[in-house]
Amino acid sequence: MDSKNVLFAIVLSTLVLIFWATFFEPPISEKEISKNETTQNESVEAPSVEITEESKKISRSEAISNVDRIKLENNNIKGSISLEGGIIDDVIFKNYNKKLNENEKVVFLNPKNSGEGYYIESGWASSGNEKTKLPLDNSKWSVKGNTFLTPGNPITLEWNNGEGLTFVKKIELDDNFLFTVTQEIKNSSNKSFQFFPYVQITRNYKPEVTPIYILHEGFLGVFGDELKEMDYEDVEEKKFVANSSKGWLGITDKYWLTAIVPEKGKNFKSEFLSQNGKYKANFIIKDPTIVNPESSSMSVSSVFVAAKEVSAIDNYAEKLGIEKFDLTIDWGWFYFFTKPLFFVIDYFFKLTGNFGWAIVIITALVRLIFFPLANYSFRSMAKMKVLQPEMLRLKELHKDDKTKLQQEMMALYKREKVNPISGCLPVLIQIPFFFAIYKMLFVTLEMRHQPFFGWVEDLSARDPTSIFNLFGLIPWDPPTFLMIGAWPILMGLSMYLQQKLNPTPPDPIQAKIFMFFPLFLTIILAPFPSGLVVYWTVNNILTIAQQWVIMRGTKVKTV
Repeated sequence: MDSKNVLFAIVLSTLVLIFWATFFEPPISEKEISKNETTQNESVEAPSVEITEESKKISRSEAISNVDRIKLENNNIKGSISLEGGIIDDVIFKNYNKKLNENEKVVFLNPKNSGEGYYIESGWASSGNEKTKLPLDNSKWSVKGNTFLTPGNPITLEWNNGEGLTFVKKIELDDNFLFTVTQEIKNSSNKSFQFFPYVQITRNYKPEVTPIYILHEGFLGVFGDELKEMDYEDVEEKKFVANSSKGWLGITDKYWLTAIVPEKGKNFKSEFLSQNGKYKANFIIKDPTIVNPESSSMSVSSVFVAAKEVSAIDNYAEKLGIEKFDLTIDWGWFYFFTKPLFFVIDYFFKLTGNFGWAIVIITALVRLIFFPLANYSFRSMAKMKVLQPEMLRLKELHKDDKTKLQQEMMALYKREKVNPISGCLPVLIQIPFFFAIYKMLFVTLEMRHQPFFGWVEDLSARDPTSIFNLFGLIPWDPPTFLMIGAWPILMGLSMYLQQKLNPTPPDPIQAKIFMFFPLFLTIILAPFPSGLVVYWTVNNILTIAQQWVIMRGTKVKTV
């Protein structure tokens, strides 16, 4: 019977750990934007953004070479803008490699007719009453002046509809990830027109997303004061529409972002939708732009094609006054704790030049901060260990009288000033830091491809070694479930040693479960980021040292 209970407890414990590891942190809660949000001076209903697109797919290089382009480059990105449609559709991140130890850079935006088309369009829509021609995604724009987009050197594109209207796009690029798109209409006719400016992000495919609940990848935006997050599957089921007068929207990957921000003070309608296998995020200004004869009108929008660097994102949020733009990085429910912890670790990274050592330092600081509380807990646990013989004697003496046994045990605890649940305190102390460090390692770009020492070349990825091929000595690549590396094993051993310093549970079944718990946790944590396992291991070692010292100096009288 005992063996069945142990087996059941083991299976149940494993399931709980797996569930906790996968689902311990839900995303920021979503709230629907009120459809009754008021807007000002709305005289004409803004149309939806509709753009014709080609279906034929060709290679990226062919798609780039097939049309005339304007090159762009700054310290962080390089690429080009297509003169067919005036579309931002070619962006490469200069400072980030696609894979570890490879020189191929991350290719982010791609032309619309390539296999993985991902691009940003801007233009004007009409209400349907206007019969004049508007530029389309295949319209040929001409370049006026500068032919190379760089910081401080904007480009100007023009398109004439032959009916007295000239459409102008001025595109500026800063030193990081921001495009400023100014759209202007010049009217040389004798008629008045009204149009609606828009910007649209289109992705022609569904990317592979990280299969874990704590990270959001897909559509997101802030409308008013509320953050809205939607998966690709959500948009496939139902189009999302929001009306607002402030905010932003876009599509996020784990480390990369496209986002568009309407002109401040303008009422706009936003959409997240899926159409023929394409995914779109767009806004259109709801108040019509009136273009009178012999005059002009313009609209300004911000476009981000960004690597989600914390400093860059925060800088844009502050300088441009973009509401909650820092939430493009998924800090999670513990935002108030995770983000400050990142800044602390980043500070020590700048001092040491290594995020691994920064994690070690922050682990030691956490232990130091909670030293008095841990001391109290360990002293209580040490007394519990010393008291075990007396507890067993009482248990044997009063085995037929549970009430009396309980009274004697409570009297013993009171006499020796022992708190039997104090052993939970070290674990409780670790939990917030464990969550925060895990989240930080998982979502921050700064942790990507950061080495520690030796075999750990990426703290954001699992330990690449495995005990089943003797840590690389045997020329065999084990399956994923057998990839139990050196750091997880060190963590398991440190947990086992720590456990030996704690009092043995009086219940034999419970004792057996605790005996196997380090093994469970070793297997469960093996796929986790190496940086998290380093944190846990170092924390265990420091705990062992502190607990051992306290154990040596702890004596009690039991009679």
